[in-house]
Amino acid sequence: MVRDVVVVPLKAFDVAKDRLRRGGVDQVSTLVRQLADGVLSACAPRHVIVLSESAAATAFALERGAEPLVSDASSLNDSVQRAYQVLAKRYDRLIIAHGDLRFPEGLGAFDPLDGVTIVTDHLATGTNVLVVPTGLEFRFFYGEDSALRHREEARRLDVTCHLITDSPWRFDVDEPGDITSP
Repeated sequence: MVRDVVVVPLKAFDVAKDRLRRGGVDQVSTLVRQLADGVLSACAPRHVIVLSESAAATAFALERGAEPLVSDASSLNDSVQRAYQVLAKRYDRLIIAHGDLRFPEGLGAFDPLDGVTIVTDHLATGTNVLVVPTGLEFRFFYGEDSALRHREEARRLDVTCHLITDSPWRFDVDEPGDITSP
């Protein structure tokens, strides 16, 4: 049986989603908490690790039955990379799901195929959910064109890669229009 864990990176609630804040969205911190709560709930019954530099996000994780993993990394990529290396000793596969998914239902029942799986954002350029077997020298490339860059990384490692572009998980919240779009 494959030992999976869901890893949810969360930025400090009071600074997360700068584009929403600059776009005039009210109560962004509350929205971020609600989205993260939905993601953590949707991961049941799987074990969930919340990756964050924030004491508030760590407390949030504990209140919801998730295991916190404190990160002092300088970026999302560095933070996930470090977590991947640490968690490889305990798990066979990481399911990295972002905490801003609008429709996270089903994460806990997700049964990915062998290899790397990329669930893209609605533009098919970003990576909203990424499944990576441990034991690889996989490098993470969140940011612009991350879906393509993660596919190239799987190719570099000669690992089968599955691309999913039509999942409900493709809808995340980064821009003000993402809150009400399909």
